[in-house]
Parts: sequence; structure tokens; C-alpha cells
Amino acid sequence: MRVAVIQLGYAEGAQESVAARADRAAGLVRSAGAGHDLVLLPELWSAGGFASAEWEERSQDLSGLDRGELPPALVPVAEATREIGAVVHTGSVAERTAEPGEEGRHLWNTSVVLDGEGRVRATYRKIHRFGFGGGEPKLMEAGGELVVTDLPAPADGLRAGLSTCYDLRFPELYRAQLDRGAQLFVIPSAWPMARVEHWRLLLRARAIENQCFVVAGNTAGTHAGVEMGGHSAVVDPTGAVLAEAGAGEETLSVEIDAGEVERVREGFPVLSDRRL
Repeated sequence: MRVAVIQLGYAEGAQESVAARADRAAGLVRSAGAGHDLVLLPELWSAGGFASAEWEERSQDLSGLDRGELPPALVPVAEATREIGAVVHTGSVAERTAEPGEEGRHLWNTSVVLDGEGRVRATYRKIHRFGFGGGEPKLMEAGGELVVTDLPAPADGLRAGLSTCYDLRFPELYRAQLDRGAQLFVIPSAWPMARVEHWRLLLRARAIENQCFVVAGNTAGTHAGVEMGGHSAVVDPTGAVLAEAGAGEETLSVEIDAGEVERVREGFPVLSDRRL
């Protein structure tokens, strides 16, 4: 199974519209090319992970997903998805809903997974909001649904748990996904450089403690005054880093062996000793 992780970059002060960034993201998906089974884009790439003042303006209406209608930011990405025939986790967008959530907000941090035909396979609303009262907690609703999905062909063979960025700090989420059969964690992010060592450590921790693959895509560059951390990575079920990006925009291409999960779990059956 070949995985591509697209570490899309921002340029401080660049005036890039949602449409222009969507075209650029789609171009990077195309550049990853056929032969990949799973492609990952980062968190809030169309809206800007820390550009909270722009989230409303750049938000996307996902109400038509059940009818096969994609929002403008995802249309070019879906076209590229069909061209390369891969499953594409489109990172996440700032979703706008007509009806408010429990806290009266209309925005959500929402991920969409497309199959090789560009059809919606799964969605996930970020559960843990970063900002300590500002940013996401102030402007966005929290998701409440655990999402674990069997990856469709061509990326079949692994059951994937979906999470986003700050979720990584909450190991109980990944234990719950493990208990629903997760073998792979897919994590789009907009993680800052200031705490990039936490990112690198926690990716390996989630892989080791759950004996799962981790495919994690971060953002590059600087925007809204925040330097992004880069260092997207693919980690195997033993915690070995199979590939890691630098700080700039780049795409990782990594071959993973889906059977490695069961081999690791059988060879070192730590999960069978859980007591709580």
C-alpha cells in the first residue's frame, strides 16, 4: 500500500483565494500521481489553520455531501482524485452549517475522505478544539462522533481511525478507535513549529501504544503570524519512523505493509494484557 502525505505550505502575506489554493492543492494531489493508494492533505488548508479571522469567509457548505455535491474547495481535489484513482483524505475544511450546534456556533472543523471515484466515503468533525477559549473553542463547535472506517479500494486492507491535529494529545480517543478495530490512524494537522517536538513524540507514542500505523500530514510555511511545524510523518506499528518531511512544502511517498499490524501484535501481544 503506497501512501502520499502532502505537506502544503503557506506564504506569510500572500493573498491566495480559496479557489486558488484549492487548485494548488489539487495540483499537488495530481503530482503525487497514480500508484498511490492513499493521499493525505493537511488540516484547514483552504481556510488557514491559525487564520481564525478568515474562517467564516472561507467556510464551506457540506450539506450536499449526501447528494454527492461537494463544496467549491473540494471540487478540484475530487477531480484530481478521480484522475489518479487514489483514496484521498482531503484534510479538513471550515464547515458552515445553516443550523447552529449545541453551543450556538455554525462552524466546524470537518474532514472529508473521498474514494478513488471522488465520492464521499467518510466525514469527521474534530472533537478536541485548540485555543484555550479562543480560536476553535470560541468560533467552532466540537464534533462528538468517533469515526473509524474501512478504507475503500484501492486502499483496502486497513481500518482507519480519523482524527485531527490537537486530538493527538488525547490518547483515550485512539484507544477508543483501537477498540473499534483501527489499524491505521490518519491525522491531518496545522501544528506550529513552537511545539513540533511534541508532535513528533506523540505520533510515535500513538503508534507504539496501539500498535497501529500513523499517517500524519502537517502544514508548512508561515501564516497569520504563526510558523508552521512541518515534519509530516509516517510511523509503523513499532514506532519506527518510515519517512519524515522537513519544514517546507513537500510530499512524502511511502510504501507500507498492511500485514505488519497483525505481525507486530502477534509477536509482541501487549494489547492482550490491558486491564482497564
